Amino acid sequence: MAKVFTGSEEYIDLTLSGKKEISPNTAIYTFDFPEKDAISGLVIASIVMVKYVTPKGNNVVRPYTPITDVDHIGSFDLLVKTYPAGKMSVHIQKLAIGDKLAFRGPIVKYAWTANKHDEIVLIGGGSGITPLFQLLHAIDKDPEDKTKVTLFYGNVSEDDILLKAEIDATVANKPDQFKVVYALDKPTSGSWTGVTGYITKEVLTPLIPPPSSANIKFFVCGPPPLYNSISGNKISPADQGELTGILADLGYAKEQVFKF
Repeated sequence: MAKVFTGSEEYIDLTLSGKKEISPNTAIYTFDFPEKDAISGLVIASIVMVKYVTPKGNNVVRPYTPITDVDHIGSFDLLVKTYPAGKMSVHIQKLAIGDKLAFRGPIVKYAWTANKHDEIVLIGGGSGITPLFQLLHAIDKDPEDKTKVTLFYGNVSEDDILLKAEIDATVANKPDQFKVVYALDKPTSGSWTGVTGYITKEVLTPLIPPPSSANIKFFVCGPPPLYNSISGNKISPADQGELTGILADLGYAKEQVFKF
Protein backbone atom coordinates (compact mmCIF):
# COMPACT_ATOMS: atom_id res chain seq x y z
CA MET A 1 0.00 0.00 0.00
CA ALA A 2 1.36 3.42 -0.95
CA LYS A 3 2.54 5.76 1.80
CA VAL A 4 2.23 9.52 1.51
CA PHE A 5 5.10 10.32 3.87
CA THR A 6 8.40 8.49 3.60
CA GLY A 7 10.71 10.77 5.55
CA SER A 8 11.59 12.90 2.54
CA GLU A 9 12.55 16.54 3.10
CA GLU A 10 10.25 17.53 0.23
CA TYR A 11 6.82 18.92 1.04
CA ILE A 12 3.66 17.39 -0.42
CA ASP A 13 0.51 19.42 -1.07
CA LEU A 14 -2.66 17.95 0.46
CA THR A 15 -6.17 19.21 -0.21
CA LEU A 16 -8.53 20.32 2.55
CA SER A 17 -11.74 18.30 2.16
CA GLY A 18 -13.50 18.83 5.49
CA LYS A 19 -13.72 21.03 8.56
CA LYS A 20 -15.60 20.26 11.77
CA GLU A 21 -15.68 22.75 14.64
CA ILE A 22 -15.44 21.00 18.01
CA SER A 23 -15.01 23.97 20.34
CA PRO A 24 -15.25 27.76 20.06
CA ASN A 25 -11.64 28.01 18.87
CA THR A 26 -10.77 24.49 17.70
CA ALA A 27 -11.65 22.43 14.64
CA ILE A 28 -10.75 19.13 13.02
CA TYR A 29 -9.46 19.59 9.46
CA THR A 30 -9.47 16.68 7.00
CA PHE A 31 -6.78 16.59 4.31
CA ASP A 32 -7.01 14.16 1.39
CA PHE A 33 -4.03 12.17 0.15
CA PRO A 34 -3.02 12.40 -3.53
CA GLU A 35 -3.84 8.70 -3.91
CA LYS A 36 -7.21 7.66 -2.45
CA ASP A 37 -5.95 4.19 -1.46
CA ALA A 38 -2.79 5.46 0.30
CA ILE A 39 -2.02 5.60 4.01
CA SER A 40 -0.11 8.37 5.73
CA GLY A 41 3.10 6.49 6.49
CA LEU A 42 3.13 7.88 10.02
CA VAL A 43 4.32 5.74 12.92
CA ILE A 44 3.73 5.98 16.67
CA ALA A 45 4.63 8.47 17.90
CA SER A 46 5.42 10.88 15.05
CA ILE A 47 4.50 14.27 13.67
CA VAL A 48 4.29 16.08 10.36
CA MET A 49 5.72 19.49 9.54
CA VAL A 50 3.26 21.92 7.97
CA LYS A 51 4.34 24.85 5.81
CA TYR A 52 2.86 27.81 4.01
CA VAL A 53 4.48 30.82 2.34
CA THR A 54 3.34 34.31 3.34
CA PRO A 55 2.57 37.00 0.73
CA LYS A 56 6.02 38.45 1.54
CA GLY A 57 7.66 35.13 0.68
CA ASN A 58 8.44 34.01 4.23
CA ASN A 59 8.07 30.35 5.20
CA VAL A 60 5.89 29.57 8.21
CA VAL A 61 6.55 26.03 9.47
CA ARG A 62 4.93 24.29 12.45
CA PRO A 63 4.73 20.70 13.76
CA TYR A 64 1.38 18.94 14.15
CA THR A 65 0.31 15.48 15.28
CA PRO A 66 -2.49 13.99 13.15
CA ILE A 67 -5.19 12.34 15.26
CA THR A 68 -6.22 9.77 12.65
CA ASP A 69 -5.27 6.11 12.92
CA VAL A 70 -1.96 5.65 11.09
CA ASP A 71 -3.54 2.90 8.96
CA HIS A 72 -6.49 5.04 7.85
CA ILE A 73 -6.82 5.13 4.07
CA GLY A 74 -7.17 8.22 1.90
CA SER A 75 -6.90 11.12 4.36
CA PHE A 76 -5.94 12.27 7.81
CA ASP A 77 -7.27 14.74 10.37
CA LEU A 78 -5.51 17.58 12.13
CA LEU A 79 -6.94 18.99 15.34
CA VAL A 80 -5.98 22.66 15.36
CA LYS A 81 -6.63 25.23 18.06
CA THR A 82 -6.64 28.76 16.64
CA TYR A 83 -4.62 31.36 18.51
CA PRO A 84 -5.04 35.05 17.54
CA ALA A 85 -1.26 35.45 17.23
CA GLY A 86 -0.67 31.98 15.78
CA LYS A 87 0.40 32.45 12.17
CA MET A 88 -0.15 28.83 11.16
CA SER A 89 -3.35 28.20 13.11
CA VAL A 90 -4.93 31.38 11.73
CA HIS A 91 -3.85 30.41 8.21
CA ILE A 92 -5.39 26.95 8.55
CA GLN A 93 -8.61 28.42 9.97
CA LYS A 94 -8.93 30.62 6.88
CA LEU A 95 -8.49 27.77 4.40
CA ALA A 96 -11.49 26.98 2.21
CA ILE A 97 -12.51 23.50 1.13
CA GLY A 98 -10.36 22.64 -1.86
CA ASP A 99 -7.39 24.73 -0.73
CA LYS A 100 -4.01 23.06 -0.34
CA LEU A 101 -1.46 22.93 2.45
CA ALA A 102 2.10 21.58 2.34
CA PHE A 103 3.25 18.71 4.60
CA ARG A 104 6.31 16.52 5.12
CA GLY A 105 7.13 13.70 7.52
CA PRO A 106 7.05 11.49 9.41
CA ILE A 107 9.32 12.84 12.12
CA VAL A 108 9.51 10.30 14.91
CA LYS A 109 9.23 11.81 18.38
CA TYR A 110 9.19 8.65 20.51
CA ALA A 111 9.40 5.24 18.86
CA TRP A 112 6.68 3.11 20.41
CA THR A 113 6.42 -0.67 20.38
CA ALA A 114 3.81 -2.76 22.17
CA ASN A 115 4.55 -3.24 25.87
CA LYS A 116 7.63 -1.03 25.73
CA HIS A 117 6.68 0.10 29.23
CA ASP A 118 4.56 -1.63 31.86
CA GLU A 119 2.77 1.61 32.68
CA ILE A 120 2.70 5.11 31.24
CA VAL A 121 1.28 8.39 32.49
CA LEU A 122 0.10 11.01 30.00
CA ILE A 123 -0.11 14.60 31.24
CA GLY A 124 -1.51 17.17 28.84
CA GLY A 125 -3.23 20.50 28.46
CA GLY A 126 -5.27 22.04 25.67
CA SER A 127 -4.30 21.01 22.15
CA GLY A 128 -1.29 19.22 23.65
CA ILE A 129 -3.65 16.26 23.82
CA THR A 130 -2.86 15.28 20.21
CA PRO A 131 0.38 13.28 20.65
CA LEU A 132 -0.96 11.79 23.87
CA PHE A 133 -4.14 10.72 22.07
CA GLN A 134 -2.09 9.25 19.22
CA LEU A 135 -0.24 7.09 21.74
CA LEU A 136 -3.36 6.15 23.71
CA HIS A 137 -5.20 5.15 20.53
CA ALA A 138 -2.31 3.01 19.31
CA ILE A 139 -2.18 1.08 22.58
CA ASP A 140 -5.95 0.65 22.61
CA LYS A 141 -5.95 -0.58 19.00
CA ASP A 142 -3.34 -3.30 19.60
CA PRO A 143 -4.83 -6.28 21.48
CA GLU A 144 -1.31 -7.46 22.33
CA ASP A 145 -0.36 -4.18 24.01
CA LYS A 146 -1.18 -4.46 27.71
CA THR A 147 0.45 -1.19 28.78
CA LYS A 148 -1.49 0.49 31.57
CA VAL A 149 -2.29 4.13 30.78
CA THR A 150 -3.40 6.99 33.03
CA LEU A 151 -4.22 10.30 31.33
CA PHE A 152 -4.36 13.61 33.20
CA TYR A 153 -5.86 16.29 30.95
CA GLY A 154 -6.20 19.92 31.98
CA ASN A 155 -8.26 22.68 30.36
CA VAL A 156 -10.00 25.95 31.21
CA SER A 157 -13.66 24.86 30.98
CA GLU A 158 -15.84 22.02 29.72
CA ASP A 159 -15.96 23.45 26.19
CA ASP A 160 -12.17 23.22 25.94
CA ILE A 161 -11.93 19.44 26.52
CA LEU A 162 -10.89 18.07 23.13
CA LEU A 163 -11.51 14.48 21.94
CA LYS A 164 -13.44 13.77 25.13
CA ALA A 165 -15.89 11.33 23.52
CA GLU A 166 -13.04 9.30 22.03
CA ILE A 167 -11.08 9.27 25.29
CA ASP A 168 -14.11 8.33 27.37
CA ALA A 169 -15.00 5.48 24.99
CA THR A 170 -11.50 4.05 25.31
CA VAL A 171 -11.67 4.15 29.11
CA ALA A 172 -15.16 2.66 29.17
CA ASN A 173 -14.14 -0.25 26.93
CA LYS A 174 -11.03 -1.15 28.95
CA PRO A 175 -11.36 0.34 32.45
CA ASP A 176 -8.71 -1.97 33.90
CA GLN A 177 -6.13 -0.70 31.41
CA PHE A 178 -7.06 2.95 30.83
CA LYS A 179 -7.92 5.72 33.28
CA VAL A 180 -8.53 9.43 32.76
CA VAL A 181 -8.59 12.41 35.12
CA TYR A 182 -9.91 15.72 33.79
CA ALA A 183 -8.96 19.01 35.46
CA LEU A 184 -10.63 22.36 34.76
CA ASP A 185 -9.47 25.79 35.88
CA LYS A 186 -12.95 27.29 35.64
CA PRO A 187 -15.73 24.72 35.26
CA THR A 188 -19.02 26.29 34.21
CA SER A 189 -21.29 23.43 35.20
CA GLY A 190 -22.50 22.87 38.73
CA SER A 191 -22.43 19.15 38.01
CA TRP A 192 -18.70 19.02 37.24
CA THR A 193 -17.21 15.95 38.96
CA GLY A 194 -13.60 16.16 37.80
CA VAL A 195 -10.75 18.09 39.36
CA THR A 196 -11.29 21.82 39.82
CA GLY A 197 -7.99 23.63 39.45
CA TYR A 198 -4.63 22.65 38.04
CA ILE A 199 -2.93 19.26 37.78
CA THR A 200 -1.01 19.40 41.05
CA LYS A 201 1.16 17.11 43.12
CA GLU A 202 -1.89 16.26 45.21
CA VAL A 203 -3.87 15.30 42.08
CA LEU A 204 -1.11 13.15 40.62
CA THR A 205 0.35 11.33 43.62
CA PRO A 206 -2.50 8.92 44.47
CA LEU A 207 -2.81 7.68 40.87
CA ILE A 208 0.71 7.39 39.48
CA PRO A 209 3.30 4.64 39.94
CA PRO A 210 6.13 5.44 42.37
CA PRO A 211 9.57 6.50 41.10
CA SER A 212 10.96 3.11 42.12
CA SER A 213 8.79 1.34 39.54
CA ALA A 214 10.95 -0.65 37.14
CA ASN A 215 9.49 0.20 33.75
CA ILE A 216 7.37 3.35 33.64
CA LYS A 217 7.31 6.47 31.49
CA PHE A 218 5.67 9.89 31.76
CA PHE A 219 4.72 11.79 28.60
CA VAL A 220 4.01 15.52 28.87
CA CYS A 221 2.56 17.91 26.28
CA GLY A 222 0.83 21.24 26.63
CA PRO A 223 1.34 25.00 26.92
CA PRO A 224 4.50 26.40 28.58
CA PRO A 225 2.87 26.87 32.03
CA LEU A 226 1.98 23.17 32.14
CA TYR A 227 5.54 22.15 31.24
CA ASN A 228 6.95 24.55 33.80
CA SER A 229 4.72 23.11 36.50
CA ILE A 230 5.00 19.42 35.69
CA SER A 231 8.41 18.71 34.17
CA GLY A 232 10.20 21.80 32.97
CA ASN A 233 10.39 22.72 29.31
CA LYS A 234 12.48 21.26 26.53
CA ILE A 235 15.58 23.13 25.41
CA SER A 236 14.95 22.18 21.78
CA PRO A 237 13.37 19.31 19.78
CA ALA A 238 16.62 17.40 20.23
CA ASP A 239 17.29 18.37 23.86
CA GLN A 240 14.82 17.36 26.55
CA GLY A 241 16.46 19.62 29.11
CA GLU A 242 16.64 18.85 32.80
CA LEU A 243 13.68 17.49 34.73
CA THR A 244 12.18 20.06 37.09
CA GLY A 245 8.73 20.80 38.48
CA ILE A 246 6.38 18.40 40.19
CA LEU A 247 7.84 15.21 38.74
CA ALA A 248 11.33 16.15 39.90
CA ASP A 249 10.00 17.07 43.34
CA LEU A 250 8.36 13.64 43.59
CA GLY A 251 11.67 11.92 42.91
CA TYR A 252 11.33 10.80 39.29
CA ALA A 253 14.41 10.61 37.07
CA LYS A 254 14.92 12.50 33.81
CA GLU A 255 14.97 9.16 31.97
CA GLN A 256 11.44 8.39 33.17
CA VAL A 257 9.94 11.45 31.45
CA PHE A 258 9.49 12.41 27.80
CA LYS A 259 8.44 15.93 26.78
CA PHE A 260 6.66 16.05 23.43
